[in-house]
Amino acid sequence: MKRHGNTLYVTTQGTYLAVEGETVSARVEGESRMRVPLHMLAGIVCFGRVSMSPQLMGKCSECGIGISFLSERGRFLASVRGPVSGNVLLRREQYRRADDPRRSMELARAFVLSKVANCRTVIQRVLRDRGNNEPELRAAVLNLASSLESLRKATSLDSVRGIEGEAGKTYFGVFNRLITIPETEFRFARRSRRPPTDAVNALLSFLYTLLLHDTRSSLEAVGLDPQVGFLHRDRPGRPGLALDLMEEFRPVLADRLTLSLINRRQVQPSGFETRETGAVLMDDGTRKTVLRAYQERKNEEIKHPFLEEKTTTGMLVHLQSMLLARHLRSDLDGYPPFFWK
Repeated sequence: MKRHGNTLYVTTQGTYLAVEGETVSARVEGESRMRVPLHMLAGIVCFGRVSMSPQLMGKCSECGIGISFLSERGRFLASVRGPVSGNVLLRREQYRRADDPRRSMELARAFVLSKVANCRTVIQRVLRDRGNNEPELRAAVLNLASSLESLRKATSLDSVRGIEGEAGKTYFGVFNRLITIPETEFRFARRSRRPPTDAVNALLSFLYTLLLHDTRSSLEAVGLDPQVGFLHRDRPGRPGLALDLMEEFRPVLADRLTLSLINRRQVQPSGFETRETGAVLMDDGTRKTVLRAYQERKNEEIKHPFLEEKTTTGMLVHLQSMLLARHLRSDLDGYPPFFWK
């Protein structure tokens, strides 16, 4: 079984990463600040003005360590990966499925079923904590249950997407009710992406970017092509399959962590700044707090509902990638999406 490796997030501007023996050395202005053994890493994510030696890139490729370069504020720029792993027959089957409307719809429906069910669980957990006294949240739970029934009967990609859109409106329509602190700076009105226009959206978008890095790396590790999806169709530069699979984990790994960071006051309104364009961005200290919390969340233990074995939350994306590959190889009759309990 693959072990859950850590991700090295590098945010200090001007950092130069190099390989020293079997370690990654981080240098700032010629001074070594940190060394991390390569065998402990699953990925390296560089924010902004961070560079690395070609030797380190080569070593990471040999060891299966994915590298992603993001802007200082978290926008994806590029990735470096080693040789494609896995059986070419697996990818050929993936492409055939993506070209088959019915079979493509079946996988898209599975991803969205998981997403909607997990969104519902996020709300249910909050509702239980509050003694089931929130009529608006109760109504949202019922609406999402209705969406799940509609999804099970869906017969086309368009209908799956339509139901997903309605479920998203229901979920984000009550998201502000899940925030417990009184500060108006953490009020949530609607989902805004490019750019995020409030602190809550800034947190969500940043965590979705981190999750996409992990999902893409996991798919490549099992031999699948992260570009060719079933729900998200082909578009140049868009990792469709990675976006498909991460739908299952948005509520569990990103939305829930966003709520925890705010409700536990681990992030403060002063840690966000509004630009002239209206974009809201995190400052360096807040970004480091979020990265630390994300890594800690990935280290939490959980029992996988289908495999029925203990694992870490960070391993879930890899395990689902593996199950998807097994399904495409016909080792599993159907793909078992992840349902959070």
